[in-house]
Amino acid sequence: MNSNSRNWLLVIASSLFLGSATAISEIFLSNAIDHFLPEVNIVTKFRRPGSIIFLSTNQKVIQKIGPATREKINIKMMPSLIKTAFVAAEDRRFFEHKGVDLWGIGRAMMTNFRQKKIIEGGSTITQQLARIVFLNLDRSFTRKLKEAALAYKLERQLSKDEILERYLNNVYLGSGAYGIADAAWVYFTKTPKELTLEEVALIAGLAPAPSLFSPLVNPELAIERRSIVLKKMLKQGYIKEDQFLKAFKSPLHIKPAIPKYTNSSAPFFTSWVNQQLPEILTPEQIEIGGLKIRTSLNLAWQSNAQKIIQEQRPKDLQGALVSIQPSSGLVRVLVGGKNFEATQFNRVTQALRSPGSTFKIFPYAAAISEGFNPEDQFLDTPRCWDNYCPKNFEDKYIGEVSLSNAFKDSLNTVAVELLDLVGFEKVISTANKLGVGNVHPLGEYYSLAIGAYEQTVLDMTSAYAGLTNRGLYIKPTPLEEIRGPEDTVLWSYKTHHPKGVQAINSDVADTMNSMLQEVVNSGTGKVAFMESRPVAGKTGTSEGGRDLWFIGSIPQLSTGVWLGYDDNRETRRGSGDAAWIWKQYMLTIEKDFEVLEFPSRK
Repeated sequence: MNSNSRNWLLVIASSLFLGSATAISEIFLSNAIDHFLPEVNIVTKFRRPGSIIFLSTNQKVIQKIGPATREKINIKMMPSLIKTAFVAAEDRRFFEHKGVDLWGIGRAMMTNFRQKKIIEGGSTITQQLARIVFLNLDRSFTRKLKEAALAYKLERQLSKDEILERYLNNVYLGSGAYGIADAAWVYFTKTPKELTLEEVALIAGLAPAPSLFSPLVNPELAIERRSIVLKKMLKQGYIKEDQFLKAFKSPLHIKPAIPKYTNSSAPFFTSWVNQQLPEILTPEQIEIGGLKIRTSLNLAWQSNAQKIIQEQRPKDLQGALVSIQPSSGLVRVLVGGKNFEATQFNRVTQALRSPGSTFKIFPYAAAISEGFNPEDQFLDTPRCWDNYCPKNFEDKYIGEVSLSNAFKDSLNTVAVELLDLVGFEKVISTANKLGVGNVHPLGEYYSLAIGAYEQTVLDMTSAYAGLTNRGLYIKPTPLEEIRGPEDTVLWSYKTHHPKGVQAINSDVADTMNSMLQEVVNSGTGKVAFMESRPVAGKTGTSEGGRDLWFIGSIPQLSTGVWLGYDDNRETRRGSGDAAWIWKQYMLTIEKDFEVLEFPSRK
């Protein structure tokens, strides 16, 4: 081998060695740097700080609060026009660079130098995504270095489509719009696929300074930015000349709308959930946000209930309705009033109202626990206890009557007699075990037997749910699961919610449910009778009809309805109105339940 051949071999070998050494060093250096950088999978789980997403039990969005993207679009469903507009406007070499575009930085510096002001930025789409997810917006040199390192890491571990999808779903685009779907709705009341070329170009032009360029703030600047994007799209071959001219000359047609999911589809419910969070999460967890809260709400049932309370309640009465799953305590529906915008006062969880005869389940349950039977005979006549003289409805008395019939016809004298026979302590204890009177104490007065002490609709309905659950009381909750910013489970119903308490014997509960069925079949609650299935329930009316109640159950669901005025004036109506509302609601959802019988009384 001559000397020239040996020299060439030496050059080739040296090049291979240096190339390999450089590649190995680059890999080693990249791995070393990556070790100190956040994990890329955070991008896939990213939710903006401070945001809270409320989901129904079947993962439908109820509301999003804070700076949360309202809707995410998969890249495969993203119109190509949107992708090309943002690439042309923000990062024309996006599909060529590896995270940082040195040519782009140089070009931006030259343009800004010639114009003597900042016209272009050098950050790639990948860098912007890194800044959105991992970094703050300070302009320090350290932050720019971190941004570049993270961009390189993102490019090594994610595809271009994955990067573009996450960027388009999270970039802030002004006027409370986070992501392309939000922007399409906020500015044009459209979905992304409905946007025209000029609308896409306008939105793509917002990214560098969204608060300044928003068409709702500066329409002239927005059109100017739109023109710049259209010219870039034409120059880069994404659109044709005729498309450019048509879009360029198009006037600004803005049709603004509130971001989707900003308004809750169940406002009384989500406001109540918000009030529960400080009892479960730390102030830091709530402040940081990024929370995904799966609630117990059935959104379809909730919609039906809201419509019925709003449209079918008598005259101008207020109304409230809550449904609880007896076997779990999960609150499936909650309507706290006829109009949340008019008043945010929640009549299910906050209003203290006289429960009337719905309270009678407690003296009756206490009496049956003490050995009384539904067949036992009592005397229904006008009587007094320590100067307290209860009256029956319309002053009607029927003489000798069975305990079962006294309950069915809601005779006040018999309820007070039972309280006298078993004692205040046992009746109050029974109520307390079923969740009533613990927050708002019950007094030892004979009027207690017929509902003189005000309670909430939620507490009274949860007590009936405990009876339906054969005496096993489970505290009501609106929550199934809470996940944090990194999709970690912070709270779960299965592991954190208190277990049930056997408030009364199951046989006693079965007897009570049998008597409650008679109330609906042929007593004061017959307006709620359903031919398709058994119903157990009780009416309640306070003096002057100030409070109209019906709390009814099928084996799978207990629902309480209240009607009245907030100022506590007389309605001059009867509890049959509440029972009628209950039935109208149940008719809309009964198809979702198998027909089941209540356990038979032994």
